[in-house]
Amino acid sequence: MNIKVFTIEKSSEASIELLSKEYSKMISRFAKIEEVKIFNKQIAQAQMIGSFEAQSSYSKVYEPHLKGFNVALHVEGSHVDSFEFSKIFDQDVNINFFIGGAFGFEEAFLGKTQKIISLSRLTYAHKIAKAVLFEQIYRGLCIKNNHPYHK
Repeated sequence: MNIKVFTIEKSSEASIELLSKEYSKMISRFAKIEEVKIFNKQIAQAQMIGSFEAQSSYSKVYEPHLKGFNVALHVEGSHVDSFEFSKIFDQDVNINFFIGGAFGFEEAFLGKTQKIISLSRLTYAHKIAKAVLFEQIYRGLCIKNNHPYHK
């Protein structure tokens, strides 16, 4: 199984990055995982203009990566528990997670994904959302593989 996590992230906090890397290492027992950080001048400029431009810039950088089973993390997505989240790993050998930018996603982009979930009704800084996602990926893979971490 190949898992990719796509993020729009300006910079990382060292301690949070260590947490994500630790979970990434644990995930690698069950699947190959890769983080793809995307942030460019166009995204930075678009975010300064407004939500429509920002969402459009996110779609532009993410759409070429819509291959396999695609999961968008979006504030208005479905609220799932860890067991339901673990079912994502039954879907395909190539799973992509896309963390929304500061302004969320365009409806057109969301329509191209197979699943839309929300980590919480709360808004998280991108690096926090990423750390929570990595932990849930590990938890989901542990559930799928009957590993005791979940309990």
